[in-house]
Amino acid sequence: MNRILEKRQLSAEVFRMTFDAPNIARERRAGQFLIIQLDTQVGERIPLTIADADAVKGSVTIIFQAVGETTHRLAEFKVGDEIRNVLGPLGQPTHIKNFGRALCVGGGIGAAPLHPIAQALKAAGNEVSIVIGARNKELLIMEEEMRRISSDLTIVTDDGSAGRKALVTAPLKEACEGPKPPDIVVAIGPPVMMKFCAETTRPFGVHTVVSLNTIMIDGTGMCGGCRVTVGGQTKFVCVDGPEFDGHKVDFDNMILRLGAYKPQEKEAHHRCHLDLNIAGEVR
Repeated sequence: MNRILEKRQLSAEVFRMTFDAPNIARERRAGQFLIIQLDTQVGERIPLTIADADAVKGSVTIIFQAVGETTHRLAEFKVGDEIRNVLGPLGQPTHIKNFGRALCVGGGIGAAPLHPIAQALKAAGNEVSIVIGARNKELLIMEEEMRRISSDLTIVTDDGSAGRKALVTAPLKEACEGPKPPDIVVAIGPPVMMKFCAETTRPFGVHTVVSLNTIMIDGTGMCGGCRVTVGGQTKFVCVDGPEFDGHKVDFDNMILRLGAYKPQEKEAHHRCHLDLNIAGEVR
């Protein structure tokens, strides 16, 4: 069992959780993810990116937003509780080398999976700059952690309540237009945000990596639920990704597929769940 060691609420719907997972902590690499299932026999399997890990302590940290039924249930877990099923590390790790100048761009909850990638790029000798953005100050996460990686950190918010009043694409474009453009951009966040980051860098020919979070079931490439079109070819996010060349991803098709179960998700989100014991009595 994976016992929860720490839990912290970062904003209204965003939580940071650290739990025992020594094998995963030892083997994981930047860019990889987990699949969590809260129930032993039945229940939704959800992919969550590893935000941090400690191989010595044998712990893994995830940061997630409570948006659906399962993540809302997970948000109710307390320190000492155990997560029944955790599978990982999954996916292809980030290709890390000394590219030269690396610009890491995180939108909203995307700052969490961006964190280990920025760490790894820095450790590889890259000159790392970071941009993180959110709708408002209350939704910003990972600011302190990112400052420990790079002093060149730009904060943007949609309403100007923290940092610049801008979208993440504004400082991204300025960097591409500058005298020392990045050699690589890593952009992680909502699909629309990653799409426009890729479109921002395309005219400048800057290699842009995005990390996709699609509908996923088994995480081993068998179900096909996570398929995306990349460069005109079908790819599976769970085994071929989660990272791809942002200039080749068909974001419009991906966004369309992400909406396939919106009615069911809405129903599950608003359904009243009673806590039942084995006898079926409300407790």
